[in-house]
Amino acid sequence: MKDINIGFIGLGNVGLKVANNILNSGFHLFVNDLDKKKSNKLIKLGATWCENLEAIADKSSIIITCLPNPTSVNKVINTLFPHLNKTHLWIEMSTTDELEMKRLSNLCKKNKIGCLEAPMTGGQHRAESGNIAILAGGERKYFNRALPILSKIGHEILFCGQIGSASTLKVVTNYLASINLLSLGEALMVCKKYGLNLKTSYHGIRISSGNSFVHETESQVILNGSYDVGFTMDLVCKDVGLFDKLTDRFKIPAEISKLMNKIFQEGKKKYGNRALSTSIIRRIEESCNDNLRSPGFPSTLKDYQPKQKGIEIKF
Repeated sequence: MKDINIGFIGLGNVGLKVANNILNSGFHLFVNDLDKKKSNKLIKLGATWCENLEAIADKSSIIITCLPNPTSVNKVINTLFPHLNKTHLWIEMSTTDELEMKRLSNLCKKNKIGCLEAPMTGGQHRAESGNIAILAGGERKYFNRALPILSKIGHEILFCGQIGSASTLKVVTNYLASINLLSLGEALMVCKKYGLNLKTSYHGIRISSGNSFVHETESQVILNGSYDVGFTMDLVCKDVGLFDKLTDRFKIPAEISKLMNKIFQEGKKKYGNRALSTSIIRRIEESCNDNLRSPGFPSTLKDYQPKQKGIEIKF
């Protein structure tokens, strides 16, 4: 079965960019979001707006959801379920609770509906270029069916195994990224207080053993002062909270996780749900009565690498 008609639900910062790449790859795209205005650009490029989820199910064989939290996913899927059948494949691309994903997957299985989790990682700039990484979990036959479209959305695609495995691995990677963000704020402030030039400091970290993906990306918008990574405080709190739940379930004495969760919760309370996640660095700037600005850094991130061929990572 060749899937040409793709339904897409959730046109947020990342979802809109992913949907655009699908449309540019020659698929027929049918879209829905709580805010119809978000679809205007896609409609001008040839996408079809669907007034309700029943229409999405009627017109599409693969339906992709890219939603902000497990509650939103649950609401959308419960509305969709009566209109899905064995010809459909649902691909969930959000960062969500693996237990909730398993529950929804079991409901799909009972109704012979295909289900695959495929959370993305790598930032909205790579979502825009089509070079984002994708972690996939579910039955291998559904992964094989999804691979042609996943390869248009991302570059490196890893099949992780059963449902729940990709969601868990994505939460782990977001935990590591978030803790790296906090440590970079402290490290850059030490450099600033010592009197080191912050551009020199940025490049010194970049070429050292302390380098990371988060440093090469998020440090730039911190040093610019925009903090703009297109990811918000409520989302990072959701993600570190999901990691915290996992450490509690397995009785792991994760002291760092508890502290980080507390710091981000305080940041959300102070700066607001929709504050940019990197603005957590303002806490240390305000405490030190200093800032981490340096000229020459961009206000937004862009992936200058052309679209790379989507490939399954095998080892």
